[in-house]
Amino acid sequence: MARDPAALDHIRDQVGIALRGFLAQQRAALLRAGAELLPGLDALDELLAAGKRLRPAFCYWGWRGAGAAILMGDLLLSWTDGMYHASGLPAGALRRGQAVLDLMRTEMIAGQYLDLLGQAAGDGTVDGALRVAEYKTARYTIERPLHLGAALAGFPDGPVPAAFSAYGLPLGVAFQLRDDILGVFGDPAQTGKPASDDVREGKRTVLLAIARARAGAAQARVIDERLGDPGLDEQGAAEVRAVITDTGALAACEAMIGEHVAQALAALGQAPITDEAKTALAELAVAATARQG
Repeated sequence: MARDPAALDHIRDQVGIALRGFLAQQRAALLRAGAELLPGLDALDELLAAGKRLRPAFCYWGWRGAGAAILMGDLLLSWTDGMYHASGLPAGALRRGQAVLDLMRTEMIAGQYLDLLGQAAGDGTVDGALRVAEYKTARYTIERPLHLGAALAGFPDGPVPAAFSAYGLPLGVAFQLRDDILGVFGDPAQTGKPASDDVREGKRTVLLAIARARAGAAQARVIDERLGDPGLDEQGAAEVRAVITDTGALAACEAMIGEHVAQALAALGQAPITDEAKTALAELAVAATARQG
């Protein structure tokens, strides 16, 4: 049997069970309003079934890494207040975690706003894209779930959350950089979305910002004309991919991923957490950044 030190399969299964149970309760209540809601509920079922469960995994290992000795494989964090407060955790733990949960939501909204603002204002700078990556992804996907787990375990402040930030922020940026690459070069069968969808939607990613900054006049025209074109076809997408590759932006983005992962792992090595959690979080770093979808 393959080793799974991060227990991803177990966490994914248990989160799925909890989400399906919660959705079943909501389904009954919603369908009382009318059968017209059924297609939407079915679509939500499919969406929940396809999740990678990385946020719950980071939250779980934030809990375990902070020294909670009891296996809480069915903690199954959900980002809804209903499931959070029905998780069975002590009231004191829920109070400690609530502040982190609220902050995570606020930062996610800030990241979403910055992302939309960047698209509307045409901010194609690398710094602007990195700021969006930090708030929209790094904090929401990795740093705050780790902090939430630590807070639930009784460590809302101190060296453990600080160590989780030193690990989680660079890893979260690397996670988003991988997403940027997959959004242009990924296999739709693996990513679950059409190839070059990020270009079609006009997303101002770090990858495209690097390409635009390095582009010659003709290459810049390709990006400017194709980025945000809802009718982008495969030929146009191929032209954008060629510019990204030829300018060295793809290689630069891959190098940035490697640098950020190395920074995260170096911080993890110094973290005041259990060896078991260090092993699991190192495995999660690979799962978050070496993925194909």
